[in-house]
Amino acid sequence: MTGSAAEAAAELTPTEVARYIDHTLLKPEATHADVAALVAEAIELGTYSVCVSPSMLPVEVPLEADLKVAVVCGFPSGKHSSTVKAVEAAEAVKLGADEIDMVIDVGAAKEGRFDAVRSDIAAVRAAAPRPIVLKVIIESAVLSDDEIVAVCRAAVDADADFVKTSTGFHPAGGASEHAVWLMRETVGPDFGVKASGGVRTIEQARAMIAAGATRLGVSGTRALLAGAAAAGGSSY
Repeated sequence: MTGSAAEAAAELTPTEVARYIDHTLLKPEATHADVAALVAEAIELGTYSVCVSPSMLPVEVPLEADLKVAVVCGFPSGKHSSTVKAVEAAEAVKLGADEIDMVIDVGAAKEGRFDAVRSDIAAVRAAAPRPIVLKVIIESAVLSDDEIVAVCRAAVDADADFVKTSTGFHPAGGASEHAVWLMRETVGPDFGVKASGGVRTIEQARAMIAAGATRLGVSGTRALLAGAAAAGGSSY
């Protein structure tokens, strides 16, 4: 990251950081009541979107609310066939999803089968064409730098909109500043980069933004934003 990027990110208020956030609830035990509470909290906090599991659709969002609905696909393993991922994405769009967060087959990337990764992403893109936003979860903590670069290039070639670090469910870990920086360097300035997995504090959020993230996946959004006020920062 550049010094100017770090300085600019450090100046972001909690309200500004909130607009980077996909307010996320992906616990297997989540209920529809939990999702309704998630939506209400997202509107209160001013996040960009909510991110939920496909079985939670449709999600009721007040018409006047400036809130998108993101839905995961092939989650969390990515080991579903491309056909299944495509059907899942198409159904999510039919039920009101604005954005799809799909998981690649990480094993294919580890084997160097990047054409297969690209084809997998392309199948979901075809099932969820624009204006639906397609984010590609690469599970960056499992990949080498060379593999991260290759997977990001596959996502660009397959006409996705974002690359995303992590599901948050893999034991190898979640987002890192290095991975976000490398992803940004690979995809260029006009492609989305989402940092997700382990982003729990306002300092971590600002660091990910400074490294190149244009979106953040956060489940503990209230605590993250409130942490800035507790530390003497601006309130939201």
